[in-house]
Amino acid sequence: MNSSKLIFFLFAIFLLGACSAPAKQSAATKPPHDTPPATSTPILIHVPAPTATPTPEPLTVSIPAQLPEDYLTALQKKVAGGSSSSGLAIRLTDDQQEATTHIVLRPAREDNAPILAERVFVVVAPFATLQDKISLRELQQRWEGTGKPLFVTDEAGALLEGVMGSKPANPVDEDALMQQLQATPGALGVLPFDHLDPTYKVIKVDGANPVDNRFEIEGYPLAIQLVVQGPASQDAMTALADAISPVTNRDPAHLTTLLMTGVTAMARMTAYRMEQKGYDYPARVIGPELSAADITHISNEIPFIEGCKVNTSEHNLTFCSKPAYWVALEKVGTDIVGLSGNHVNDFGRKGARESLAFYEKIGIPVYGSGLNVEEACKPLILERNGNSFAFIAALAYRPAQAWATETQPGTCYFYDNRQKIMAMIRSLSQKVDIVAVELQFFETYKPYPTSGQVKTFRALRQAGADIVTGVQSHVPQALEPYGEHDAGGAGIIAYGLGNFFFDQMWSQPTRDELYLRHTIYNGKLIHTEILTGVLYDYAQPHWTTPEQRSSILKRIFNAAPRRQ
Repeated sequence: MNSSKLIFFLFAIFLLGACSAPAKQSAATKPPHDTPPATSTPILIHVPAPTATPTPEPLTVSIPAQLPEDYLTALQKKVAGGSSSSGLAIRLTDDQQEATTHIVLRPAREDNAPILAERVFVVVAPFATLQDKISLRELQQRWEGTGKPLFVTDEAGALLEGVMGSKPANPVDEDALMQQLQATPGALGVLPFDHLDPTYKVIKVDGANPVDNRFEIEGYPLAIQLVVQGPASQDAMTALADAISPVTNRDPAHLTTLLMTGVTAMARMTAYRMEQKGYDYPARVIGPELSAADITHISNEIPFIEGCKVNTSEHNLTFCSKPAYWVALEKVGTDIVGLSGNHVNDFGRKGARESLAFYEKIGIPVYGSGLNVEEACKPLILERNGNSFAFIAALAYRPAQAWATETQPGTCYFYDNRQKIMAMIRSLSQKVDIVAVELQFFETYKPYPTSGQVKTFRALRQAGADIVTGVQSHVPQALEPYGEHDAGGAGIIAYGLGNFFFDQMWSQPTRDELYLRHTIYNGKLIHTEILTGVLYDYAQPHWTTPEQRSSILKRIFNAAPRRQ
């Protein structure tokens, strides 16, 4: 073999040996697992030094000069050590020139500005007040100290100063407001909407009524908003959201209106007029207003009977209504029906069963009557706009054939079931927001409740009822409001509402009618508004004239029983 071939041969063997797998080491010769091979070469990795992130300049936000101290404290607490979603810290200042983003106090309106807080204020008087409304012009004059006094609570004065153009002439601590109003005839007050209780009457401002569920905030002069404006408004809003709680003191999603009415008996002359002029005739004037409530209540004294005959005799006391007459109740927006009337069994137990079946067929909840006493005394539970209700009705009057038994239909007789009802009220008052009890009591034709009526109705309230209503009276009777600090908290007793759809045209008091619009907010009764009507043509209530309304209100206010 020549030398060149020998060199090539040795070079090939060398290459084959280099490519072959190394021999497996025995356990005795294998180096420890944490000892690198002697021939390993260290790998050097270059890690660049971190780049310093510059601290952003804080977002400077101006605040209005008239901002109440507790609002300012809440905002300062929120921004202390905090930052916005973009990483910008917030700094508050009262120098408007220094900031590009501003917190502004302005009249309330509907737009897309980020809202930190919204407050609605109301003009009030003591409950037994005849005045219903005031113009913005007169309110402005009173605010400035001209005319009769306007007592303004601290929060209202601070937040409305910019809107009204000056500080109020008569600031007052809220705890002293009612005392000042009662001591000063003709005086009015201003306080936050959510601080209302039934001892106050809300006075409409240029027709705007904040306790109504149709109230629109835009344009109402006593509503303000704290909004964020400027190029970084959304960022500031993110950082400051929920600093002031609640964001609004009047959230429509938490407000419920309950409309209560008096005696309904579409029979005799009322039925005759309905046959002549249409089944919706009784509701044509007042229907739209009553149906606007979230819950509209009817107390129907009599059964719905197929084939019911119209009997116009003045002395006819056996009552029924045709099922077709339901149209009148439908037109007032009826949602629930109390059946504590002493005429529910006028057509016997069979007629009572037929009438109960009618309500079930049309899907209207009833209470106070049932197929047996247990069903008759059972409460009706409802929920509207986050507020929960329990409705209870009972008959505290004769005849005995109207009372339900263990096996026969009729009303819940109060005196046989008194202890059960009282226990039910106490229990339900711990489970629902509003317990509303209605009682058909001994009938009188006077605005003054009897001593027995006062005692019984007050006992119902003391047991835990928030609203107690007499549905027996054919004339309007006294009302008795209770404040948040009274025993049992906020509530009201209405001793009698008078007639609703009934034909008693023989006296002015029997023609006069009350409809109570209760406002419940965040689980509490905060206001009761008295609506007044007068019966015409035996069948059709109309709204009162100012003179008629004043006469009715004076009569029932003067009839109020003495508070012990």
